[in-house]
Amino acid sequence: MPSHMKLEELVQETRVHRRIYLEPEIFDLEMERIFESNWVFVGHESEIAQSGDYKTVVIGTQPAIVTRDENRDIHVLMNRCMHRGSTVCQDNHGNSPVFRCWYHGWTYNNRGELIGVPYADAYGSGFDRRKFSLIKAARVATYRGLVFASLNPEVEPLADYLGNAKYYIDLFMDLSPEGEVESRSGTHKYGYDGNWKFQMENGVDGYHPNFVHQSFFEIQGKQLGRKVMQLFTGNAEYESKDLGNGHAILDMAPKHRAANRPVSNLLRGATSQASRDAYLSSMLQRYGERRTAEIFAASNVNLAIFPNLLIIGIQFRMTIPVSAKRTDVHLLPTTLKGVPDEINVARLRAHEAFYGSAGGGAPDDVEMFNRCSEGLRVKGAEWLELSRGIDREYEVDNGVIVGHITDETPQRAFYRRWRALMLSTAEPQQRVAKLRIAPTA
Repeated sequence: MPSHMKLEELVQETRVHRRIYLEPEIFDLEMERIFESNWVFVGHESEIAQSGDYKTVVIGTQPAIVTRDENRDIHVLMNRCMHRGSTVCQDNHGNSPVFRCWYHGWTYNNRGELIGVPYADAYGSGFDRRKFSLIKAARVATYRGLVFASLNPEVEPLADYLGNAKYYIDLFMDLSPEGEVESRSGTHKYGYDGNWKFQMENGVDGYHPNFVHQSFFEIQGKQLGRKVMQLFTGNAEYESKDLGNGHAILDMAPKHRAANRPVSNLLRGATSQASRDAYLSSMLQRYGERRTAEIFAASNVNLAIFPNLLIIGIQFRMTIPVSAKRTDVHLLPTTLKGVPDEINVARLRAHEAFYGSAGGGAPDDVEMFNRCSEGLRVKGAEWLELSRGIDREYEVDNGVIVGHITDETPQRAFYRRWRALMLSTAEPQQRVAKLRIAPTA
């Protein structure tokens, strides 16, 4: 890192410096101190539902494989042959009990253990396969089906890390009368030439929708017969919240929810009265009237789990940093277990309408990320302003900070956590990796 860089000065309470979006040295430090030292989202259990299922992911910029073994245990293995460094799995997902490196044929089971070495006698009697297992993520944990991994063996327990966000994750999962969602409906993928933090800021930004998505909202409003843009006006009754640990939400639960009926945006699209009644009946049977009302009221969700997960609408959105100026994003739409098929079809169609590759919303956001990346090349305007609502936000139970839905409370939450981690000296898994690759002779 250049000696002139004073990291603690680049992120302040109400503004951030443009350099944090542009400089490779800062990006490299983010990978080390945030993505390699923290919990990161790597997928949902339903993506690897069967023994032998796997999916490839990236932790920071390091390739990894999420696997489920024959005992149904989940592993996160670093995708790097312990012989000469080639990746051992090339597919995005699949089912296989083994991973074979095609360079020299070393083969590993889905727990990462080395089980095959061609012409092994040439390595001599001291060769110990056990010392050449694939490197594993130091910690793997799940919460309500969400799979997280960390390369830091000293990371805090996942439940503690999620903290106040667990309440909102529970609401999302409880939209299913069986308390489970599935993410097996494919993946929308896009990328943009800009920094990964643009996506994480944007996912819980209630200030931008009425401008960036104006045309979609106006069309949707005509179709639904109501004013969709009222969600995000200066007079809206909704809130943004800093949940702690960098997590944040746009809380769009009506303040005066009247009934336990599914909110209209949950079921937009063609659904029959019979399907809606069946869904409602199963929810009431599982949760009772009060909890069902609470769940449906909170179903319009924009939740950010620091550093790389957004839960928006019906989707899990994974932000994947590639470089300081390049980001990939994967959208994993979910379906609800235990509801009529018609309900899930309507959810998927509504998701595609806004977030699909040709949808009315996601391309708008990507255009803004590209424009921001272009604009930040201007020198002399060094700071990005994040002060909106700073004088009217307030703290409630468990340290949650509440602002108006159009306030920049979520962005300040993100950068408080970012700053704390970037100024820390937390050590990633390098120590563990060195032990595992020690020579045997």
